[in-house]
Amino acid sequence: MSVFKDTNNLYEILGGFWKELNGRPEFSNSLKEAGVQIKFEISDPSAIIWVGPDGVEFGEQGLKADVTMMLAGDVCHAFWMKDLSLPVALAKRKIKSKGNIAKIMKLLPVLKPAYELYPLYMKERGIC
Repeated sequence: MSVFKDTNNLYEILGGFWKELNGRPEFSNSLKEAGVQIKFEISDPSAIIWVGPDGVEFGEQGLKADVTMMLAGDVCHAFWMKDLSLPVALAKRKIKSKGNIAKIMKLLPVLKPAYELYPLYMKERGIC
């Protein structure tokens, strides 16, 4: 069974996590400095999450993505639970990408505290 029940649940949970991250200056400032617009095309359930210098948005936005990441909802969850690293996920094609992946790799150190937050965030919501 999938971690996320449906698209609305994914937006509420995973989207809410991205919004919480974006509310932290250490993350949002680094994202603004990097100037990268990331589009996550998620399947199972189907969703689109945009993360960029101007915040977090859901669905098609008519924005230009610097990097597009295509992955399943459960892969997102595994990544945040530290069960799957980005380099391994890319190598095994669990995550497919288009665009300048080097920009994303530069953001990985900024995400380090998020790895600790995600399990707590999910536990608070009764998911893990």
